[in-house]
Amino acid sequence: MPATAQPLILASGSIYRRRLLERLQLPFSWHAPDIAELRQADEPPHQMAERLSLNKATPCSNQYPDALIIGSDQVAVLDEQILGKPKTTERAFEQLSLCSGKTVQFLTGLCLLDSATGKHQSTVIPFHVTFRELSNDEITRYIEKDQPLDCAGSFKWESLGISLFESLSGNDPTALEGLPLIALSKMLRDYRLLLP
Repeated sequence: MPATAQPLILASGSIYRRRLLERLQLPFSWHAPDIAELRQADEPPHQMAERLSLNKATPCSNQYPDALIIGSDQVAVLDEQILGKPKTTERAFEQLSLCSGKTVQFLTGLCLLDSATGKHQSTVIPFHVTFRELSNDEITRYIEKDQPLDCAGSFKWESLGISLFESLSGNDPTALEGLPLIALSKMLRDYRLLLP
């Protein structure tokens, strides 16, 4: 395990991921890569999440040639259909209507890229969310109050979105929020970074 003084870079513009990474109490910078978050033909959702997390980290290696770069991306899957970020109120309403009474699988890809060597570690952490039956009025009120337009699946579980659920199932709740800190902590310990 190499000792390192390499800077830590979060390859994301997401305020949610920055807040999560702050919990580890490590100094880091962040850089938002410009990549297309599109599914390739016949690409399984698990593979898509892993590929996109690496694709987010890789462009940063040019700007930060001796750093540990964190990439993460999340794919929400309902009945083999991928639910992206809704972007509009109408699309958020449509997504939550589809999710009502059903279980959605969230696959959060995580990559730690050592830009000095080009080596990387990656994994995908699953998490399941079962929604209660939602009325149209409940969905409309929720969207108005929480504005989840930049969140896969159209909810913010760390805020009012928790009221939409019947149950949650998974080993790391931070994966649902977009950056699996348990897996990331293990990766960082391999570089003797952190942690109590």
